[in-house]
Amino acid sequence: MANMFGLIVSGRLVQTDFTPVSETSLVTTILDVDSINHAVVFLTGTTPLPVGTVAVVYWSWPDPNAPPNWQPLGHISNAKPSAIFKISNLKKLHELSSENKFMSAFGQQQICNNAQIGISIEPEANAQLLPNSEAQQVNSYVTFAQKMLENLVNFVASFSVTQDQMTPTPGVSYIPLNTLHTWYQNFERRLQQNPNFWKN
Repeated sequence: MANMFGLIVSGRLVQTDFTPVSETSLVTTILDVDSINHAVVFLTGTTPLPVGTVAVVYWSWPDPNAPPNWQPLGHISNAKPSAIFKISNLKKLHELSSENKFMSAFGQQQICNNAQIGISIEPEANAQLLPNSEAQQVNSYVTFAQKMLENLVNFVASFSVTQDQMTPTPGVSYIPLNTLHTWYQNFERRLQQNPNFWKN
């Protein structure tokens, strides 16, 4: 299992020295992590992952005062044999959180002064539970768009007046509020049908 995975960090040789921690988990250490912005994890091709599984990739920043705190980065699979992970935006965690549900994947280990990449072979369904999974990102975009649109409609509606209350103001255009409501309903319907429709 140790030769199944490789790691590339900019300006360094390929690492394949993953150490097994359990039957389904491996760890490798990366030295001098201050200058690292991205890491590439890939299947070497020597052995495919078991059918129905993915390799979930975790990152642990060095913290001399605490054991590793594993942060999920994403996953690779036989269908997606490599991935680039941005690690520069991850924050160092100085205390272990009791909410860290990923800690058990690699167990409580000795304090480490170097960054670590952990790989855990897990059922495919677990990939959807990752914080940055594509399904969750789409749901996040949909939720953001809906909240933004609701805010816009509510904001504009707060300025609505009836035709009797309107005073003519030269140079100012007015849009009927029902036009905005119709647009909102159409946009929301299209967003539900295809969250990426706006990319076309």
